Amino acid sequence: MFISIISRSALSVALASCVFSASAADYNFTGNLYNNTDRVHVSFEVVSQGSVSLWSDSWSDGQNFDPIAALWMKSGSDYTLVEENDDAIDLAAGQGFYDTGMQFNNLATGTYVYTVGASFAEPFAKGILLSEGFVKDGIAPTPISQWNQPSYDLNANDQKGTFYSLRLSGVDNASISAVPEPETYAMLLAGLGLMATLARRRNRNTK
Repeated sequence: MFISIISRSALSVALASCVFSASAADYNFTGNLYNNTDRVHVSFEVVSQGSVSLWSDSWSDGQNFDPIAALWMKSGSDYTLVEENDDAIDLAAGQGFYDTGMQFNNLATGTYVYTVGASFAEPFAKGILLSEGFVKDGIAPTPISQWNQPSYDLNANDQKGTFYSLRLSGVDNASISAVPEPETYAMLLAGLGLMATLARRRNRNTK
């Protein structure tokens, strides 16, 4: 089951500019993904069929991580994969060599989720349904600042930045959520610490 974890503060998600309107608008979401398994999910609607563009412009000549994206359309209680893209840099000025992008001339009306994460190289999604998850789900996270992406330049030691900038054009009612939240990590680490403390106490008591 797909669960959208809503937190505007999570992963330093910041809404740089956003116009909420009943008509299609342009949106820009910025923030940080701190681990290589982190993702953002941007939910939006297409009220009137027309031209829609989705892209990143944050790679910045290798300063930040190489993003990968997938677009999903709501179908019943799930979302079906529309397109997956790792690199597309000809949608707008400001895109770098490994930025991602999608353009649709007549995207059907409906509800969508645009998912973006750090690229391990394609595929990003496990299957054609969002509920199936992503290829790297369940692996131990590595901080992006310490991670060598597949497109990383050994000589430059690049793509260690955590910043992302996502742009959507021609969509309605866009909002962003982070998966998972930093609070999730904090709770996990606190739980592990408590377990370690209890284990040490049990060991002392048995001696």
